[in-house]
Amino acid sequence: MDRDADPAFLALFAVRLALAFAPLHETLKYDQQLSSPLTSYSRLREGIYLFEHGVDPYSGGAFRHSPLLLSLFSTALPLTRYTSPVLWAVADSIAAWALVRIWRLRSGAKSTTRDRQVAALYLFNPYILLPSLAFSTSSLENALSLLSVMCASSGRASASLFTLATLIHLSLPSILLLVPILLLNITRPVSRLALPRLFDADLKRTLPLFIEFLGYATLLTLASTLVCGNWSWMGQTWGAFVTLPDLTPNPGMWWYFFTEMFDHFRPFFLMVFSVHLLIYVAPMCIKFQHDILYASFLIIGVLALFKPYPTLSDPGLFISMFALFPEIYPYLRHPIVTGLIHLHASLLLPLFNSLWLRQGTGNANFFYASTLVFGMGNGGALLDAVWAGLRIAVGKLEDGYEVIQE
Repeated sequence: MDRDADPAFLALFAVRLALAFAPLHETLKYDQQLSSPLTSYSRLREGIYLFEHGVDPYSGGAFRHSPLLLSLFSTALPLTRYTSPVLWAVADSIAAWALVRIWRLRSGAKSTTRDRQVAALYLFNPYILLPSLAFSTSSLENALSLLSVMCASSGRASASLFTLATLIHLSLPSILLLVPILLLNITRPVSRLALPRLFDADLKRTLPLFIEFLGYATLLTLASTLVCGNWSWMGQTWGAFVTLPDLTPNPGMWWYFFTEMFDHFRPFFLMVFSVHLLIYVAPMCIKFQHDILYASFLIIGVLALFKPYPTLSDPGLFISMFALFPEIYPYLRHPIVTGLIHLHASLLLPLFNSLWLRQGTGNANFFYASTLVFGMGNGGALLDAVWAGLRIAVGKLEDGYEVIQE
């Protein structure tokens, strides 16, 4: 941050840190909307306890966090009632700083009047704030996502690839970001939505970057295996994203579908759901080849909508990134409808969750209905972003419309 913005950013961090010490953690940390089986703070603490007492945390089938987190939080950064709020507040602040840096790189300015707004929209977005107050590790994943995009946008290829490899190690579906991050490393992040053109960088330059990424991924895999002493962690962490062994309710689309699924059909639909995520990468990167940063933003939106074990922080990241693209605001088709659907879902999710799991006056259909509304809101935001990104390239003339394209 520039000198003028430093006091404001420090004030935002101070408020965020004060909220982290608010007596809400015990209430929030078991909420299925804020933490999934793969991001739960309580499960992380349980795994660390077993690891420190010489028991393999992956042997029981309940611990599904990465060995990197296991090693980090059992040695260098022990988790206590005092350190955890600080660590998560710092992670959110780093993510907000990265988002501001991406905005500056996109606008081509060292500082802008919107810097504070961009930071505040991330730090105090309820979808970001509540999972962070619950100490969900999805907040750490968001920080890694933004850091990877920021480093790629600023030309620091090695840092972006290492950060991306770490992110994928924590959350396997984030592999969808590999292609746009590789392309972003060889292009500029400036806005070209209004002037679409063919991709003008040499694709051969991505080959050494991909090899470097494989090197980082291999190094992290070997380090994780060294921490655990065996390869069992792979099935419990990466395998969970593919086989969906834990059907704990969450705001996503997968859990209820596979709760009702006959075992005979389960492998087929697991394959369909998993492969389905991959089909968006090529069309997004091809259609928005003139603005790879925007393609990255859209793919993050796809992850927020279709991730196997999502929390509120996944769509929170996508919504916060709208601040990077003010040029699309006039071209959003149904922003009010989408906003109202999100507001409606934010009321239904905790209400139906409580009716089903706490009051006992409802059933799984109640909560799943609210997740479908939430999915409609996320899908509406994603479609609106795609529409606006395409529509901005159409200039309105007196006698009709003309596509402006080189």
